[in-house]
Amino acid sequence: MSIEFDEATRESAEHLIELGLQEDLRDRGDLTCQSTIPESLSASVNIVSRQTGVLSGLVVIPAVFNRLPGNVTWTLHLQDGDAVERGSLVATITGPVRSLLIGERTVLNFLTHLSGIATRTAEFVRAVKGTKAVILDTRKTIPGYRLLQKYAVRCGGGTNHRMGLYDGVLIKDNHLAARGDASCASAVADARAYLKSISLPPVVEIEVDSLEQLKDALAQQPDIVLLDNMGPDRLTEAVQIRNAISPTTRLEASGGVTLQTVRSIAESGVDRISIGGLTHSSPALDLGFDWPW
Repeated sequence: MSIEFDEATRESAEHLIELGLQEDLRDRGDLTCQSTIPESLSASVNIVSRQTGVLSGLVVIPAVFNRLPGNVTWTLHLQDGDAVERGSLVATITGPVRSLLIGERTVLNFLTHLSGIATRTAEFVRAVKGTKAVILDTRKTIPGYRLLQKYAVRCGGGTNHRMGLYDGVLIKDNHLAARGDASCASAVADARAYLKSISLPPVVEIEVDSLEQLKDALAQQPDIVLLDNMGPDRLTEAVQIRNAISPTTRLEASGGVTLQTVRSIAESGVDRISIGGLTHSSPALDLGFDWPW
């Protein structure tokens, strides 16, 4: 499977890799390798999956080992977005043992974390298969890791929500409270007018937590309405209201979505389901270095 890994994401990864290696090595290097491993010793090591899941993060392997001494080479047997089983051979890396050991933890930190996100995302995507609902991430990401974590969501078959505050309007409850104005419709109108004034597409999303707020927002036909913490019955009613007032508005469910509830949410007829837990709570996928001794 081919997943886009754009230049901005690559730059973010390289910055984080540099930081990770600096945390390990500082200005002294690996004292354990220096004291116990002959500088001339070379070997090949396999990265092997110890769980069933979906891969993400293999793209960081070159960036890690290109920063370490010696001629390190690698062969990727699988790609980001590929499914793995327990025992699947993921990659083979060959070079000075000191460099392989230095890079091991940094590589695995990225691989296990990002593959965990991809794996959990794929579980949600499978759970809503056959409905029209799309699984999205949120901005609940680790600072500095956002582009990589959202890349991992794509590896799992999910879709990215806006990347940040700069590339999309999402009017939330705190915006409405800060305005001192309970009118969702007026907030949508103001946001759309501002976007037009700066020559950006007037795409506006607004969050509501009641059906009354939904009706108010739909009067201005926002592009997307986020339905916060509504159960399947209320979501079904929200879809009926949307269909009657503003059929082109997409509805997004969010708040407390789990693998146990996502199917019933999707079957309500919403278009999108956003899940913060994809990036902030996915467990790591167990991957390891298998050495020849």
